[in-house]
Amino acid sequence: MDCKQFFETIKGKKIAMCGIGISNTPLILDFLSKGAKVYACDRRSRQMIGSLADELESKGAELRLGEGYLNNLEVDIIFRTPGMNWNLPELDEARKKGIAVTSEMEVFFDLCPATIFAVTGSDGKTTTTTLISKMLEAEGKKVFVGGNIGKPLLPEIENIKSDDFVVVELSSFQLISMRKSPDIAVVTNVAPNHLDVHKDMDEYVQSKKNIILHQNAFSRTVLNRDNEITESFRKDVRGQSLGFSMERQLHNGAWLSQDGFLHMAYRNIDVPIMHRSEIAIIGDHNVANYLTAIAAVWGYVGVDNIKKVARGFGGVEHRIEFVRELDGVKYYNDSIASSPTRTIAGLKAFEQKVHLIAGGYDKQIPFEPMVPYILEKVEKLYLCGDTAEKIEAAVKNDKNYKGVPQIVKVKNIKEAVEAARKDTKKGDIVALSPACASFDAFDNFAQRGNYFKELVNKL
Repeated sequence: MDCKQFFETIKGKKIAMCGIGISNTPLILDFLSKGAKVYACDRRSRQMIGSLADELESKGAELRLGEGYLNNLEVDIIFRTPGMNWNLPELDEARKKGIAVTSEMEVFFDLCPATIFAVTGSDGKTTTTTLISKMLEAEGKKVFVGGNIGKPLLPEIENIKSDDFVVVELSSFQLISMRKSPDIAVVTNVAPNHLDVHKDMDEYVQSKKNIILHQNAFSRTVLNRDNEITESFRKDVRGQSLGFSMERQLHNGAWLSQDGFLHMAYRNIDVPIMHRSEIAIIGDHNVANYLTAIAAVWGYVGVDNIKKVARGFGGVEHRIEFVRELDGVKYYNDSIASSPTRTIAGLKAFEQKVHLIAGGYDKQIPFEPMVPYILEKVEKLYLCGDTAEKIEAAVKNDKNYKGVPQIVKVKNIKEAVEAARKDTKKGDIVALSPACASFDAFDNFAQRGNYFKELVNKL
């Protein structure tokens, strides 16, 4: 079925869009314009949604709001928002009634005529997705970017042609129900994450693996050869299998040599591409992101354009983002670090000890693996949010903890910034890298990062 046929089939159909946010609002408006009867469903109250509720109603959507927003939906199709749990009892009940439960990304994959690159992983997804898109654009390709990165692509489907390229970031919540895989599948790494939503670690891992399970012999898979879980996915690869490694030479993939050069080995030819010092953004994790992107675009993008992106790309917002320097102290926003592995990567990016602001919403991920890096890389640790006590306990219970770093408990990020301002001197670094999600105090990591930047810029 092509997109024209699909939009013909939804005319007059009752469609529930679950979640009124960045992903679904353009979808609601698009489906209304195509003649569907759309129910805009959200757990939040009308007051919390604000003027958007009025706008959607004025366009013809029927609102279903509040705690019972999923109860007794008498519709033909339910589109769940990317963050919505696939296993919700209300969705199970809808399936039993014969209601189709799907998502924007699932339908997009079914209809998309272009070559699709898709990136998943516990860390590095957004930067890698952005790098791949920028490399393809530098080569002169027409590129559409979306998915978990924030922009829905289904409303764009009528503009996408077979010779275009689509680059999407996919979360475990999106992947868990997908039954189609991309042309080029990329898994950056897999580590414990979102265990507050997934039944267990096994379900989380299987969701990530789903990105490759529906590929064919003409597809490409790029896996992290340094990560035990992603390495285990190799046996399920059905097409071309490429890897990337920061630790060893590869004969089929991108790798980093001991002298700091990024290489690409492909069909028995090894090509040195550039020295890591040519990459504008700091940190080993960003070198790994470049290796990942290089393996993904190899054969689609030339070396000159890969290097051009490396020298010019300043990074994605909220990812070790330099905010300002004040009285010789540098402030960095790493609000994307919503898990311990992200914070570890952030700490390793700095060559000196940092004043670290951490803590937030509890995703039920252990903090003990992060402690050795805190002991090695943190001058002073400012803790706030729901997980402050857990992180403090993990640090103080470590056998190597001898009172350094000093731990400062604060009520919130504002107090942390004020305390760090007093405690630091010329040459120091202050970093927000929470190791936790933001939901105890903010809607998302971006709102948290913007608030931090606002506080720092007002100092």
